[in-house]
Amino acid sequence: MTEQIPMQIVAHIENDFTAKFGIPRQSGIVDALTSVIVLEPEYRNPDVYRGLEGYSHLWLLWQFSAAEQKGWSPTVRPPKLGGNTKIGVFASRSPFRPNQIGLSSVRLERIEWQSPDGPLLYVTGADLMNGTPILDIKPYLPYTDSHPDALGGYAVTPKEHLLKVCCPDSLLNQLPEELHAGLFALLEQDPRPGYHGDPERIYGITLGNFNIRFTVKETTLTVIEILQSGSK
Repeated sequence: MTEQIPMQIVAHIENDFTAKFGIPRQSGIVDALTSVIVLEPEYRNPDVYRGLEGYSHLWLLWQFSAAEQKGWSPTVRPPKLGGNTKIGVFASRSPFRPNQIGLSSVRLERIEWQSPDGPLLYVTGADLMNGTPILDIKPYLPYTDSHPDALGGYAVTPKEHLLKVCCPDSLLNQLPEELHAGLFALLEQDPRPGYHGDPERIYGITLGNFNIRFTVKETTLTVIEILQSGSK
């Protein structure tokens, strides 16, 4: 019988990533949008963060709470490899694993010590969906956590060029100004699965209360519509 290890949710994250599609594929890729880490009531003692202001980056351990769990498989098909090539689940960062635990490195921008919800952490570079439960928070230690000569397996080669994003001012101005840079940073990374390439297909991501619809032709992404929640 498999041994069970009890775990507690210590916090959750609040941000503008309200749907899975469009969230950055890895942490640290998009640093133009801010997330807030809110502790659960029983952990809202400011002492839990004492000394944390001395660190620039944090590790977040969290649960893939929005992934539909239908058991797990020893192999997965990463979208980056076209959706057809199988690799071992432990050679991937797929959410469909024996334990649905994610690991992200984020930048700590500031700590708000006094708030109605206890001390708050403001971070950038998160790849977590809004409301994701956080299991633990640890400081990032550059002298041991950074390995510049590490091998990256099948994910070693980044895209040579980011997409060129075209968004008419008439559409962009429908978004709050604080989301402008984040929108471009998200879209230029190409949120589509690696095996999608139909130039006529219309895709959509959500950012806060907005749905952004776009097409991609070769290396240019064009925003064609921005709808606020509740619009038709």
